[in-house]
Amino acid sequence: MENLINKLKRIIFLWTKYFLWFLPNSKNAGQERVFVAGMQRSGTNMLMDILEKSYETDVFHERDPRAFDNYQMREISIIQTLIKRSRSPKFIIKSLCELQDLNKLMAIVQPSKTIWIYRDYNDVVASMLKSFSNMEKQVLRVVEKNSSEWLGQGMTGKTRIELIDLVKGDMGDASASAVQWYFRNVLFFDQNFDQNKQVLVVSYESLVSQPEVQVKKICNFVGIDYKPCMIAGIFTSSINRRKKPIIDPKIRSLCDSLQLKFKYLT
Repeated sequence: MENLINKLKRIIFLWTKYFLWFLPNSKNAGQERVFVAGMQRSGTNMLMDILEKSYETDVFHERDPRAFDNYQMREISIIQTLIKRSRSPKFIIKSLCELQDLNKLMAIVQPSKTIWIYRDYNDVVASMLKSFSNMEKQVLRVVEKNSSEWLGQGMTGKTRIELIDLVKGDMGDASASAVQWYFRNVLFFDQNFDQNKQVLVVSYESLVSQPEVQVKKICNFVGIDYKPCMIAGIFTSSINRRKKPIIDPKIRSLCDSLQLKFKYLT
């Protein structure tokens, strides 16, 4: 019953803000576009839900068939049409399978920004082990066979060389999940986002432990008003929730190094 009530409240809220956008004094459509990026299990859904609670945002989740097909963003021409039709001051769209294309996407749909959220790889791996059971096969296919699927797209030659000796048929799903955390998150630095003022890095751990501080920072970056309701339902219980997974020491060292680079930025 509680879930049903929450769903109804969300529907009523969304229809209310859609109505407000069509008032005579509403702002022009699509004034700015924001990509919400990060690896799976890193808190992107939570971040999207936070932004959706603003009257100023038109939010496109990866489950929205208007913008996504099987969790992958539709052709850029379709996204541009959605932007054109939107009456909201801020057009927000999730970008997980498109991490490698964010530089290009930001250039096409200007003015635009990106929020990249990262999470401690130990918790990401633990979450992936609970939700998926084929990570070893996926990573083997991407790294060893140079698959063209989205998971491995954008991987640099340097990254492939780093991983080629670490990815083995008996590595196990935990180590494979950590490898995926690495080669998807390293795309942030490969695209020089650490030097881009239009890209904001958000630590999942900081977001759930200091929600008011972090959400105010996010709102300021996006250019929307902060509302206390945005942080409702954010808890720290998801941090260090499970035992540290058993990961190959060399892979763990690689992930530690990248995670430290992110921490310097936040």
